[in-house]
Amino acid sequence: MSNTKTVMSQASNQYVAPLDITDVFSTYLYDGNGVTGQTINNGIDLDGEGGLVWFKQRNAARDHGLFDTVRGANKYVISNDTNVEATSSTMLTAFNSNGFTLGGGGAIVNNGSGTYASWTFRKASKFFDMVTYTGNGTSQTISHNLGTNIGFMVVKKTSGTGHWIAWHKDLADTAQGRLLLNLSSSYNFATSYWNNTAPTSSGFTVGSNANTNESGSTYVAYLFAHNDGDGGFGPSGDQDIIKCGSYVSHETSPPEITLGFEPQWVLIKKTTGTDEWAIFDNMRGVATGGLDSMLRADLTSVEYSAANQIDFTSTGFKLTTAGLGVTNAPTGQTYIYMAIRRGPLAPPTAGTEVFAAVTRDSSVGGVNYHTGFPVDLSIFNARTAPGNYFHARLTSAGRLQSINTAAEISGDTVEFQSNVGYQPGASSTTTNALTWNWKRAPGYFDVVSWNVDGTGDQTIKHNLGVVPEMVWSKNRNTTSNTYNWWVVAHKDLTGWDSANENDRHVLRLNTNAASAQQGYHRDFTDTSMRMLGVASGGYTTTDSVIAYLFGTVAGVSKVGSFSHTYGGTTNVDCGFTSGARFVLWKRTDGARHWEVFDTTRGIVAGNDAYLRLSSNSAETSGDYIDPYSAGFSVGSALGTGDFIFYAIA
Repeated sequence: MSNTKTVMSQASNQYVAPLDITDVFSTYLYDGNGVTGQTINNGIDLDGEGGLVWFKQRNAARDHGLFDTVRGANKYVISNDTNVEATSSTMLTAFNSNGFTLGGGGAIVNNGSGTYASWTFRKASKFFDMVTYTGNGTSQTISHNLGTNIGFMVVKKTSGTGHWIAWHKDLADTAQGRLLLNLSSSYNFATSYWNNTAPTSSGFTVGSNANTNESGSTYVAYLFAHNDGDGGFGPSGDQDIIKCGSYVSHETSPPEITLGFEPQWVLIKKTTGTDEWAIFDNMRGVATGGLDSMLRADLTSVEYSAANQIDFTSTGFKLTTAGLGVTNAPTGQTYIYMAIRRGPLAPPTAGTEVFAAVTRDSSVGGVNYHTGFPVDLSIFNARTAPGNYFHARLTSAGRLQSINTAAEISGDTVEFQSNVGYQPGASSTTTNALTWNWKRAPGYFDVVSWNVDGTGDQTIKHNLGVVPEMVWSKNRNTTSNTYNWWVVAHKDLTGWDSANENDRHVLRLNTNAASAQQGYHRDFTDTSMRMLGVASGGYTTTDSVIAYLFGTVAGVSKVGSFSHTYGGTTNVDCGFTSGARFVLWKRTDGARHWEVFDTTRGIVAGNDAYLRLSSNSAETSGDYIDPYSAGFSVGSALGTGDFIFYAIA
């Protein structure tokens, strides 16, 4: 019997699937246009379910604006000041079933020259709830529907001026403690805020303080959960998506926080000293070894970017020696955090959700390469002179090329800051260019980066969710030929998971068949793999490494192999229904390039254009591949040999 959990809808008495993180949270970036009716489709049902949208202009000193469905679309409060609730009919004008609509007035949400971040929190049990109440001046308990204990909470008076009173489960005194979201001040406490009573899974208590319970005043409270093995999200209804916790800073040995998942959004505040409320997210950019973009809930300031403030990992996040006090300095300070998991939690159901081969087009959403989804890996090529430029969201402006052994080039102007596409910087004006773009998703594709330690044998955590079937790895900071571009492991190569010897390929080269390597990639599981650092051609201490992990998802992607005889036709069944849109293959028993075909340039009966990841030669064509509904058909012109391949529906 399946252990998949379901949730009963009381209204319809029907069973519905548990929620995904993508159902309840979104970071959506957009450009303001100053025009009434700009609609943001982020996939969150605010009309039917309710929720909060938090806005901040990134490129100008503007107030934060928080709009919620319990008070109505035209009302907002500002996290960086004590002002009374404001009303505007020209800012956020509607909450929709898949996002929200903006008006043409108000710089807080839609200045014509502004770039914006929006964070949407949908009401959902064990994630987020919000309530309004009227103060009585003495004490009262306010009921909530969070469905679990509160991890983090903020209360704001809406009928008059007042501080934002914040509570966190790891404050020194949970019955009296408070922080001020609108100020950088440190932790303080008094019995009057919470009536000397810690909140429970059904309610929170307020005392006599005017900021939380002045007689006749109205208030709004935003409540965030803390999951601890009881989240109830994802396909099996057993995944956590939000964690609230704390850590102690250390300047020379920065702490690493284990959440049990990779975050996409983190809020951090020092409690034992004065410092800002820092907000990081993976859409604006948290780059491993690169620039991290920070907004501050208590300030109007423009977005601040600096190197190495924080890194997101496969299991949480880690601080750095350059924490600037906001996240990790000086040693011995206590910080609280709230972290939200990166999604999705379910495998994709269609190739179009997670892959696009696109040519340059007019700007859509601020980008010239429109995919319709946030891009996690893009390979950029000018088709007349391919560079095979690899850009990953995880490393942001770092650029690698599969045609050489060069170390990563930093400072490349790369634009991942879009929910609908990708902008490859200075090369974006190149005509006749093509990008192949992947989105991370369970079972399908994942990216990890790590620093090699001194053991020479590391277990690397990943979030593919299944045993990977193909792995490409490359050190980012070494140029030696010993460390050839993209060490490729594939499930159909000899000794794929052997500790003694397994075959590998080098993506940069076309001249070689697969070569043996002493257990270089091995011990694959659905959450980890082992990487040797001292084997011949292996990574060495201080190397910074990136790896791309690929898997087979029924009807979406296929990692496999085939044998072909020159002059004949070979149908390769990938389990697709409408053929392959992308095919990469490499001969394993002899010399041949890594060749790429896609339907953007054409997979047809006849000659097909192809590029080579292992060469900067211009695009050429040949009758090597033909359409086949279940996958692809290998044409008679391809030479005899054994091949590995990767295909996307």
